[in-house]
Amino acid sequence: MTSGHLDKAQIRIERLALRDALSVEQRLDKSLSIAARGAAELKFEAGATISGFLPIRSEADLRPLMDGLRVRGARLCLPVILDRETIVFREFAKDAELVKTGFGTTGPDERSQVLDPNILLVPLAAFDMTGQRIGYGAGHYDRAIARLHTKGLAPTLVGIAFDCQEVPSVPAQPHDVALHAVLTESGLRYFNGRTTE
Repeated sequence: MTSGHLDKAQIRIERLALRDALSVEQRLDKSLSIAARGAAELKFEAGATISGFLPIRSEADLRPLMDGLRVRGARLCLPVILDRETIVFREFAKDAELVKTGFGTTGPDERSQVLDPNILLVPLAAFDMTGQRIGYGAGHYDRAIARLHTKGLAPTLVGIAFDCQEVPSVPAQPHDVALHAVLTESGLRYFNGRTTE
């Protein structure tokens, strides 16, 4: 393991501890701010497919945001873990039955259509001002993004976090794919001139 990996592991522990330290009321308040800001500031065409996620542990609760995006015409999907290596994105229709999908997550069952998202709302442990992110360490999103790229697709990557998860610098490696933007309770911030347009 390189020092970069050790640094990432330490940053992950520290930032997740800060997120965990937020009270339930603080997380709810910040999640509602994320929903209001995201619904107003995220740009997409009606009919665009957007992958959200349901909260685990102390993550932001994106259900209010996803409701707002659905009202604006987005087609929603959720990540579903197929095996230890693979996630797919299944359509999250209003009436979709949700089941346990591994690693503490829930998502639509196998009757729901698998979709390729135009925009991925990506959970993370930490991010920096250049759009580099630290995930949870399993690499599910890295592999999913790589698979979309091999299909010739280039989804917009929007990290979802609380402000307390920002760090001065993430030790990035050559294979790391940077986020286009991050959405926190302070608003939507684009990196390095990237936009969703």
